[in-house]
Amino acid sequence: MKQEVRTVVYDAQLRMEAYRLKGSVQPFPNHFHEYYVIGWMEDGERALSCKDREYTVQKGSILLFNPGDTHACVQKDGGTLDYWGLNAAKAVMLDLAEEVTGRRELPRFSQNVILDEEAARCLRSLHTWMMHGTDAFGKEECLLLLIGRLVQTYGQPFEYGVPACREEIERACAFMERHYAEHIGLEQICRCAGLSRSTLLRAFAKAKGVTPYSYLENIRIGEAKRLLEQGVPPVEAALRTGFSDQSHFTNYFHRLIGLAPGAYRRNTENESGGVT
Repeated sequence: MKQEVRTVVYDAQLRMEAYRLKGSVQPFPNHFHEYYVIGWMEDGERALSCKDREYTVQKGSILLFNPGDTHACVQKDGGTLDYWGLNAAKAVMLDLAEEVTGRRELPRFSQNVILDEEAARCLRSLHTWMMHGTDAFGKEECLLLLIGRLVQTYGQPFEYGVPACREEIERACAFMERHYAEHIGLEQICRCAGLSRSTLLRAFAKAKGVTPYSYLENIRIGEAKRLLEQGVPPVEAALRTGFSDQSHFTNYFHRLIGLAPGAYRRNTENESGGVT
């Protein structure tokens, strides 16, 4: 049997708790929470009962529990559970809901078990960042995108129009292009653009096809390429373009360019014209 590992981290910036149960076979009796739970099944298969309905949850399932939703679960496949979860107090969810809906009302999820690839990508990235305590900007953005997706699709209906905000978006882009080497956050970009965080995220994604965080990282990678082409070592290139985490720089660079920074630098030194 795999060794059971339970990890819990409180993120003071987001005011939320992230936890992981790996290798667990523990059944949970019928109970409820006074806070919201957003969970992800990384592995295993469980029988879940929630509000007098029965579910089979397995790898890829997202669980949504409102405060007061009674639920119980037991392992079903003879294996072990690998479950990632987020806990959000009602006061925190109220603030988040106001950000994404414009109305200060607590959401109520209409479904307890969903399959949603877009929400799953956000949830996994957010959980990883919270567990490792890194990347404040991307983490905050990811949380708002996740809550926006969940409330829009599975919560109470509300108007979700995306304003154009063209001038504001261009101001945001210019700000990031000037300050990419600094430690900047979503709030600074919002102040420059004159938009709320939720409006900026929605309008920016519609106008540019990427989120502000992705836009900033693309700017940083473009500048890092130029530095590497000039022979600057990867560690220095990462620092000069605003990446405080060398591992994140390497992974992101490889994902966008297809080469590790060191390999890219060697290629540009050995081949005329560089790498495209």
